[in-house]
Amino acid sequence: MQDEALELAEDGMKEAIDRLRKNLAQVRAGRANPSLLDSINVDCYGSKMSLKGVATISVPDARMLVIKPWDRNMIGPIEKAINSSSLGLNSNNDGTVVRVPIPQLTEERRRDLVRQAKKYVEEAKIACRGVRRDSNDMLKQAEKDKEISEDDLKRGLDSVQELTNTYVEEADDILKKKEAEIMEV
Repeated sequence: MQDEALELAEDGMKEAIDRLRKNLAQVRAGRANPSLLDSINVDCYGSKMSLKGVATISVPDARMLVIKPWDRNMIGPIEKAINSSSLGLNSNNDGTVVRVPIPQLTEERRRDLVRQAKKYVEEAKIACRGVRRDSNDMLKQAEKDKEISEDDLKRGLDSVQELTNTYVEEADDILKKKEAEIMEV
């Protein structure tokens, strides 16, 4: 029962950290990163498709993304999707590729992005604590049902707390790195 509770906690906390990494990858840090465009969907022949599904995205330098559609007819819809997104990016095309320059971030915008990153980290910590609560409840119920002893309950609760502390520290480390990346001029 202890092992099941720890496994549940580990899986849930790993999932929270993975979601945090994915969310932070979409936070613009002043340099070009193809994952910035992950949330963009393009109107492709009457249906919505992800940008990755209709084009290749490359990074020729730190301030430019180049999108090469597999079908030239998609240049207009790709450009429209990027320009109308909430990312604040303006794209232009030369008939074969769409270029997306990444503008220099202002100090105010950098602070907003750090706040957004902190929000994502706090959500991950809350998720980890929720998983801890579920695992602890599972252990307490097992002790109540006489499946484990009181000593096993104490050891299990301590193990779950150590696991929680590890993942919360990992989330804080991820935030420090992302904050440094965002604030770098």
